Amino acid sequence: MPLPNDERVVALANDLLQQFDQIFGVHPGFRAAHAKGLMLTGSFHPAAGAQSLTNAPHIVHASTPVTARFSNSTGLPQIGDNVSDANPRGFAIRFDLAEHVHTDIVSHSTDGFPTHDGYEFLAFLRAAAASGPDVPSPKPIEEFLAAHPAALAFVQAPKPFPSSFARETYFGVTAFAFTNAAGETKYGRYRILPELGNDFLTAEQAAGIGENYHYEEIAARVAKEPVRFRIVVQVADSSDTVDNATVHWPESRTLVDFGTVELTAVMPDTLAQQKHIIFDPIPRVDGIEASADPLLELRAAIYLLSGRRRRTA
Repeated sequence: MPLPNDERVVALANDLLQQFDQIFGVHPGFRAAHAKGLMLTGSFHPAAGAQSLTNAPHIVHASTPVTARFSNSTGLPQIGDNVSDANPRGFAIRFDLAEHVHTDIVSHSTDGFPTHDGYEFLAFLRAAAASGPDVPSPKPIEEFLAAHPAALAFVQAPKPFPSSFARETYFGVTAFAFTNAAGETKYGRYRILPELGNDFLTAEQAAGIGENYHYEEIAARVAKEPVRFRIVVQVADSSDTVDNATVHWPESRTLVDFGTVELTAVMPDTLAQQKHIIFDPIPRVDGIEASADPLLELRAAIYLLSGRRRRTA
């Protein structure tokens, strides 16, 4: 996974990492964002009709081993599961295609993203950092949200506490180009749906759970039985915007079954494994390619820079 050739993207990625450090502090060995997490292992089984969408190797193969990571928001490794800033939750899946060959899905539990590109996102973070409780209104973040309706919609979107990582829906942030064996290309976004359906805690229930409730719960659950998610791809219409993560597509768009992820165990030595693994938001695999969304190369650069720093901590 190389750094982008565009020096501006790398410089922006470094600026964002510094801003995360300012907001959350530096925690050696942990991610700058979604620092608290847990790794699991399992397998992926493609859906029968997925080859109509893509000829990617994990769709052609009968099954593929996977490595997955659930996480809390923020760059705080000790953030409590009962704290509202822990939402939205993250879910990353690595499809292990061969030795040192893989492709990933990186998702979170709120549909969309607050900004179209990294420069807007940096301005968003800086405004948030400058808006402490002692700052009079209008605070910088209030002014930013007033001028950026998509960011305001993301901030105001409900972010309830799931009763379990296994009872939450997760959304891919950006669109990808899916190409099948006949050379037909369609754009789509991932959705990851829990087999057991969604289930959320009330505010009173969330206030009463322990600081590590979700991690203890998912570890106990997977020790008893597999946890399954159905991956689908929401396919764009020719009129849909495919290079802007803040733009939602109509719910009437077709959902194509991609396959099922089955998680069966917590990965041994999970902290060390989390320190090592660097997920890649760009697919880098035949049959699935990046769209022109400007967030993709930037996110890949941030993940790589943060991962290199994490590994050398």
